[in-house]
Amino acid sequence: MSLSNSAQTIEVNHGEGEPSHAVIWLHGLGASSDDFPPVVPYLGLDKAHAIRFIFPQAPNRPITVNGGAVMPGWYDIKGVSIADKEDLVGMTESKNTLDSLIDQQMALGIASERIIVAGFSQGGAVAYYTGIRSPYKLGGILALSTYLPFATEAKIQQSGANTQSPILAMHGLHDAVVPLALGKGSADALSALGYSVEWKTYSMEHNVMPEQLVDIGRWINRIL
Repeated sequence: MSLSNSAQTIEVNHGEGEPSHAVIWLHGLGASSDDFPPVVPYLGLDKAHAIRFIFPQAPNRPITVNGGAVMPGWYDIKGVSIADKEDLVGMTESKNTLDSLIDQQMALGIASERIIVAGFSQGGAVAYYTGIRSPYKLGGILALSTYLPFATEAKIQQSGANTQSPILAMHGLHDAVVPLALGKGSADALSALGYSVEWKTYSMEHNVMPEQLVDIGRWINRIL
């Protein structure tokens, strides 16, 4: 495994040789790009897969629900209701960022079908939002402790390119930040639109756990 840093992203390479697959993994609100690189060795990935993990950094922005405090965030959150979690300006900016990262990996020779978009909490919402609107068929969407923003608009705005791409949605049974019902409702809404969603729950709060990492690794090995 090799690691490189830039002002905007952290990259971790798994396997040997030039990467033929990519996972773009977005962190949650108030976190940073160095949150998830340490989990890569615990995924139990097949050594035959040469995978580039890209961990981008969200820009600092005031978050209304946190009293306007400035922190890394993919979009603003004004309150606890789903409507208050839908910041179109911020979401559009973050979608553009994720779209650009997908384009970069394709320019490096990785086919879109071999690119997974992933995210935790806010990052997962961006992965959902971007993935179903992407014109490219992606390798999959990994949604951790998150929800589908702008679900009402999804039916009209979806591109249809990823209805057959695997989606793995994971949630904590005791999540007090993103309620379980919101996560499950989002997975069900995508299923109703024809997406292939695998739903898994864990006895945890708003976090990740070792058992979950093993399951993520198995899923990545399977779809790659």
